[in-house]
Amino acid sequence: MAKKVVATLKKEGSAIYTRAIKMVKSDKTGAYTFEERIMNKDVAGDFFKG
Repeated sequence: MAKKVVATLKKEGSAIYTRAIKMVKSDKTGAYTFEERIMNKDVAGDFFKG
């Protein structure tokens, strides 16, 4: 499935997109979950800061 997503993000003439995945710890349970988003490459840094 990941190959299909990556293939569609690399169409010629489109904006440069990236898939970002970060690990987030729950305050309530202490368990880690993964948050995944597809976004413009320019705003990926803000995703990891916030």
